[in-house]
Amino acid sequence: MTTATSIRPAEPHGLPRNMTFDVDDWTILARHWYPVALVRELGEQPLGVTLLDAPLVVYRAGDSIVVADDLCPHRGVPLSMGKGDGQTIACPYHGFRFGGHGKCVRVPAHPDSAIPSKLNLRTYPAVERYGLIWTCLRPVEDKIDIPPMPHWDDPSFQQINCPWIDIGGFAGRQVEGFIDVAHFAFVHTDTFADPENPVVPPYKTRVTPDGFEAEYRSNVGNYPIGRTDRGRPGFEWLRHFRVHVPFTATLEIHFPDNGRLVIMNAASPVSARQTRMFAPMCRNFDKDLPLQDVYDFNLRVFEEDRALVEAQKPENLPLDPTLEAHVMADRSSIAYRRALRTLGLSQFFTA
Repeated sequence: MTTATSIRPAEPHGLPRNMTFDVDDWTILARHWYPVALVRELGEQPLGVTLLDAPLVVYRAGDSIVVADDLCPHRGVPLSMGKGDGQTIACPYHGFRFGGHGKCVRVPAHPDSAIPSKLNLRTYPAVERYGLIWTCLRPVEDKIDIPPMPHWDDPSFQQINCPWIDIGGFAGRQVEGFIDVAHFAFVHTDTFADPENPVVPPYKTRVTPDGFEAEYRSNVGNYPIGRTDRGRPGFEWLRHFRVHVPFTATLEIHFPDNGRLVIMNAASPVSARQTRMFAPMCRNFDKDLPLQDVYDFNLRVFEEDRALVEAQKPENLPLDPTLEAHVMADRSSIAYRRALRTLGLSQFFTA
């Protein structure tokens, strides 16, 4: 199910305080959509989140979800410190209440006086999709540019919303690691990969309107280590990557017996140095198994990746191809950096 609220351009305003991005890069990245929370996380109480260095508050106002600056316009206290009732949230300092579209609906000190519009919150569009709450800080007219996810709406597939994971690294580095096919035998040897099978067969990338895609075929399986009974000798595993710039990629894995597993890697840039990674999944097999098993395995895989992403230097992603060495297995990485350059981002994501 998809719902949208407040799909209108935000009013021009200043940049976040203590910004970690280059100003021009921030302006470009702010035009794109990112997830900021799981829908199931949001109850009556507000959530405080950060996107592109901008502190935001997320709260429920009846059937709508509101995303706004996490700042009371009265005396500058974070509204995420306040309390909600499912219809409004209250500032913890003076009890001002805010409802749908960020409108101030009550000033306790003057309950019978007209409320000036200056007390209304600056809000951003909010869309529910894939069990996530998405928003955009500088929306382009009414365009909702949320990446597609294969099979999510197929009733024969099970939809899974894994808990998010925080990574102390740049979103571009994290996405590049997700689409990298040469690291399996060295990074994921405790989860699914074979350290004796490091060879990367030839593959190609294809440019798409929103980025690129790549189909990678090999005999490296995707079952957890120890599940040899689930494999099939000689089976060729197809991994179909679809990259939607700047920071979202989906991986569709073809299992034996027409099984399909789709993983969305939605890297939400908290800052230039921190990423909140969301991973909704869907599959058409093993639908009766406990979800906690999926959560645990997924966490182990991404924890293996996190250790490397957090250690990479430079921390940000060099878009100039001459600044790092490349091999044939890096075709997806090269295509990703090329796609980011087409957005007009700086060569180094300088912070």
